Formats: sequence, C-alpha cells, structure tokens
Amino acid sequence: MDFMMVLTNFFTNFLELTGDISVGLKAIGAGLAVFTGFAAALGEGNVAAHAVDAIARQPEMAGNIRITMLIGQAVSETTGLYGLIIAILLTV
Repeated sequence: MDFMMVLTNFFTNFLELTGDISVGLKAIGAGLAVFTGFAAALGEGNVAAHAVDAIARQPEMAGNIRITMLIGQAVSETTGLYGLIIAILLTV
C-alpha cells in the first residue's frame, strides 16, 4: 500500500466520522507546526556545542563568539515561536 492510498483512506474515514475534513487538516497542520520547535531546539543545541568548541580553541575570542551565538539562537528561537503561534491559531 502506498502513502497516497493510506492518506486517502484516512481522510475518507475521518470524513465519515466527523462530516468535516477541515478539522482533521487543522490538526495535522498544527502537529506539523509544532515540529518547528523541535527543529529549533536541535539547531540551538548544535550552535551552543560549536560555540563552546570554538571558545575552547580560542579563549581570547570568547566575548565575540558568545555574542554571535546568542544572536543566532535568538533568530532560531523565533522560528520555534512562530510555529507555536501557528499551531495555537490553527486549533482555535
């Protein structure tokens, strides 16, 4: 059984149960939007690990590395927050 057939069967059965397919699509969209938080957390951890490695190699550059790391993590965190906001708006 291929993926499209499984997806078609899922939506057909869901439509028979609820009578409205938009509820299921909203739930799937909210679930996908929540994964942005997971991806952002992985990216932030990777940035922090490399920043610590860079500081260990060149301790005199610790201030510059730390500032760059924090700016990068702030940008990454906004992606996770946007995903959370989208997930909340889809479920309301």
